[in-house]
Amino acid sequence: MRSFFAGLALVGYVLTTGIAAQQKLSTPSTGLQLVPITACRLVDTRQPDGPFGGPPIQGGTSRSFPVPQGGCGIPSNAGAYLLNVSVIPLPRLGYLTVYPTGENPGVTTTMNSPDGRIKTNAAIVPAGTEGSISVYASDTTNVVIDMFGYFAPPSGSTLMYFPLTPCRVIDTRGPDGPLGGPYLLPLIERDFPVLLSPCIPQGASAVAYSFNITALPRQSGTDFVKVWPEGQPQPLPGTVEDGNGIPVSNAAIVPAGTGGGIAAVAGNSTDLVADITGYFAPAAPGGLSLNAVPPCRVLDTRHQALGFIGELTVPVLSPPRLPCVTARNAQAFVFSATAYPQGPLEYLTLWADASPQPNTWTLNAADGAVASNMAIVSSTDGSIDVYAPSRTQMTLDIMTYFAP
Repeated sequence: MRSFFAGLALVGYVLTTGIAAQQKLSTPSTGLQLVPITACRLVDTRQPDGPFGGPPIQGGTSRSFPVPQGGCGIPSNAGAYLLNVSVIPLPRLGYLTVYPTGENPGVTTTMNSPDGRIKTNAAIVPAGTEGSISVYASDTTNVVIDMFGYFAPPSGSTLMYFPLTPCRVIDTRGPDGPLGGPYLLPLIERDFPVLLSPCIPQGASAVAYSFNITALPRQSGTDFVKVWPEGQPQPLPGTVEDGNGIPVSNAAIVPAGTGGGIAAVAGNSTDLVADITGYFAPAAPGGLSLNAVPPCRVLDTRHQALGFIGELTVPVLSPPRLPCVTARNAQAFVFSATAYPQGPLEYLTLWADASPQPNTWTLNAADGAVASNMAIVSSTDGSIDVYAPSRTQMTLDIMTYFAP
């Protein structure tokens, strides 16, 4: 465990109690478990005007969407939603935040697109007033929101989360094999037998996997990568949007398909990397449930000019500096992580403090642009570690957490 930032201690880079208190901290919804659904488009502001259609979200305003009233069949007892959020800026977007209706998002962000590129990020967002979620945009933008599941009180159809040490399951840059090469060819589906990976514990009854999916284009204009359960029809929504020919990551919770496998397709020739952080399965000892809390910023290194390089330790459960989560039994945090590189940043990795650094990625910013991603990060001591091989600034916003 190391904690340094241009030779200074981490404490100078954590928001103070007064700033963090801008978020409204209410009584959390506890003990929620996952129900995966077939990918369903909930919101598309490019469509004709309507409750889940246009117009685009105007800059400096927010708009609410009553999720249970949408066309995805989400029940009213859902306490949080598993989303994929895409932005199509008109023409640029400083930042966008998705949060529970009725809560104060404070300074938290879901994604940024200051250069105007189309971006997609996963998000787990608690249900707000009347089950609604709200979207705030700093600048006018179109927004697409796809539903991949929801979290509800335990029942016979819900799944608990089982954290794993982050581990690389798929890497098509390696030698040819079931979980290695060759790379994805344009519009040709490839299936991956995930259970062959040593990353998955023997006997695990995984129903869905928590992945970080990275597309590494072999040419410009990859456009998209889709990942879905093997043996099922290809979904409409993409997992990763990438029209700039650079490595791009996005978190994804992907149900297990035929033989526990997943399928993938890309718009153009691209390598694919999939890192696992955990899996969802029926209730059993060691399983965790979701606790829905208001969004809250736990780290912002931009208060100092130099940025950081190397390893940084973030004490998430260390009040009073970090009052975002008061539950001492939190064992995995759901973050929105954003890097503000000071040059090319090959990758950034988050993992449990006091554990060896894994050979996995959380996000990529090889072109030096602002990059965001959702990250489910385990913790055994209330802290997590961050590693950046080149200098960058960073924010971490906690959206929810998992606990026994």
